[in-house]
Amino acid sequence: MNLIFIIGCGDIGLRVARLWQARGVTVQALARSEQAAARLVSAGVLPVRGDLDEPTSLLSLPLAGATVYYFAPPPGQGDGDARMRAFVAAGLRPERVIYISTSGVYGDRDGAWVDEDTPPAPATDRARRRLDAETVLRAWGRKSGVKVNILRVGGIYGPGRWPLERLRAGTPVLREEECGYTNRIHADDLAAICVAAAERGGADRIYNVSDGSNGTMTQYFYAVADRFGLPRPPALPMAEAMQQLSPAMLSYLTESRRMDNRRLLNELEVTLRYPDLAAGLQDV
Repeated sequence: MNLIFIIGCGDIGLRVARLWQARGVTVQALARSEQAAARLVSAGVLPVRGDLDEPTSLLSLPLAGATVYYFAPPPGQGDGDARMRAFVAAGLRPERVIYISTSGVYGDRDGAWVDEDTPPAPATDRARRRLDAETVLRAWGRKSGVKVNILRVGGIYGPGRWPLERLRAGTPVLREEECGYTNRIHADDLAAICVAAAERGGADRIYNVSDGSNGTMTQYFYAVADRFGLPRPPALPMAEAMQQLSPAMLSYLTESRRMDNRRLLNELEVTLRYPDLAAGLQDV
């Protein structure tokens, strides 16, 4: 691998960067500010100034032949992703683009299993923006010959991502018997999957990213609370939860699906370090 370029180099981006750096590969990343550039430099990542909200700043990005990780979120409003549209319109020619999307594009499946051939049915604007980004990127990849991989990711957990402040605050959860299925992946496994996608991902290929062990959001909060020695949060019936919980949390709680991850395991030849939540918590 000659060059890795990360757009949206936050927590997952830095984990991916460290994996490539350990192999002696140069990693560059988009930086929209001096502060962001300094943070990248401190992590050994070479910053390149640019801003997805300023399309002209993207025209000279050094992406020829690069593997690009696109981790930047869509704008916070609307049902389309103007940032992704600006990226593909910039006339850049990387070798591959790997995009982190969301399992939310499948919408509510009433607990049914979903694989990569399941037609998307996003129920929230947030998920519709992600599906728009997927659609735009895949169409561009087919037209330009750039390999595109879509990673539809479940909930990400791990160091730095535990909901400890929420638990300490005693924020309620939904009553167990009313919870639907959720899907999770450890942050370190996600980073390793991103590397595997660059090495073995097929062109214009979608991968469900989940450890394959399904549970509920309430089970997750209970397990984390127990592991960290914190009180379990109070559980509310749905009628009360609708009034007390945030719209973002409710959107997770009112959708239920189980993600089939066989394509991930078979095609990318991934062996998960944390095949379930218990393994992830044991390593705390």
